[in-house]
Amino acid sequence: MSHESPSLVPASAGSVSVIGLGQMGSALAEAFLAAGRTTTVWNRTPAKADALVERGAVRADSIADAVAAGDAVVVCVLDYAAVRELLDPVVGVLAGRTLVNLTSGSPEQARESAAWAAGHGFSYLDGAVMTTPPGIGRPSSMILCSGSPAAFAEHREALAALGDPVDLGEDAGLAALYDTGLLGLMWSVFAGWLHAAALVGVDGVPAGAFTPLAIRWLTTVGGFMETYAPQLDAGRYPGDDATVAVQLAAVDHLLEASRARGVDMRLPELHRDMMAKTVASGHGQDSYARVIEQFRGARFRSA
Repeated sequence: MSHESPSLVPASAGSVSVIGLGQMGSALAEAFLAAGRTTTVWNRTPAKADALVERGAVRADSIADAVAAGDAVVVCVLDYAAVRELLDPVVGVLAGRTLVNLTSGSPEQARESAAWAAGHGFSYLDGAVMTTPPGIGRPSSMILCSGSPAAFAEHREALAALGDPVDLGEDAGLAALYDTGLLGLMWSVFAGWLHAAALVGVDGVPAGAFTPLAIRWLTTVGGFMETYAPQLDAGRYPGDDATVAVQLAAVDHLLEASRARGVDMRLPELHRDMMAKTVASGHGQDSYARVIEQFRGARFRSA
């Protein structure tokens, strides 16, 4: 199947261009194709587009052609510096289009990119893909978006080909901010699960037997989070369920069991340290949510 380069022809409504064809970029392009979108692709290494072209994508001969072909231009590359390196030379072609930046970066970089887009006359959405490439296209996969509300409304249907588009509002930095926070949560959960699996594994419990109960327990933990979230926002932490002092005593059992089994104790020691500091500050009868004050910086506490 042969597809000619668009050669700067006007983009058709609903068409998508994907710039960057690593594992994630290729998965994005495949999802757009599966949804029936006219999809143009470009990568520094042209051969990476071959499989997509076989599936019906249009290969752009240049990045300018790729930008011109898309009503929405989706970029997914190594970092924000690479985004600017690629698109600065063709920024005039972006005028009147929407750039959807699904490259990982910081909130500050996202806000700077939004200002750059505004200065050159094109709409900007910053996004975070909350899944790995195999999860692209599943309705359960979140695609966090922030930036131009009008652009989100216009391209929401196209973005739905990738997963569930979640609009976080006009501040372009919020998608990256949520992304970093959610990844931190993921790594913390992984670390807790791996520590627990190591602990029970010493006594011969297979991870496969332990993990279903761990997942069930996380549902309960999610309920605790919903209870504590209003406390965090209000800055009041009533110890109506289980106080920090009670949980400080309980974490010693985890330390003892870890020590007896030769399991690394740094994670439970961190938990104990945070709780102990909270109790020492006079808040032992508060809920566990009070421990957030150990994470917050002096600037927040003095505000």
